[in-house]
Amino acid sequence: QVQLLESGGGLVQAGGSLRLSCATSGLPFSSVYMGWFRQAPGKEREFAAVISPSARSTWYADSVKGRFTISRDNAKNTVDLQMNSLKPEDTAAYYCAAVKSPRGQEVVPVSSWGQGTQVTVSS
Repeated sequence: QVQLLESGGGLVQAGGSLRLSCATSGLPFSSVYMGWFRQAPGKEREFAAVISPSARSTWYADSVKGRFTISRDNAKNTVDLQMNSLKPEDTAAYYCAAVKSPRGQEVVPVSSWGQGTQVTVSS
């Protein structure tokens, strides 16, 4: 059974930083691409960042590029998202998931979703 547990969210002021972590189990973790997604109220869930199995490649949504960094620890089966220079528009529930190898702008999750962790950025 795949289990995903996101943590690290909270309330921060614009310009601040947060580091999210996703603890996983039940996945062949070192063999899968992992992604972070976010969903703001009234909006569709969108991908924020993706990392390849051995962390050799990363992909970022234009909206977070240069501010967010995705990383993984295959020994711990975790994937993190360092978020810097946060903006109010980053406010969303953040989720991690295993994903298919990215093709173009399409990022397709292949695992179930955890409960997510809420990030709220005040202005």
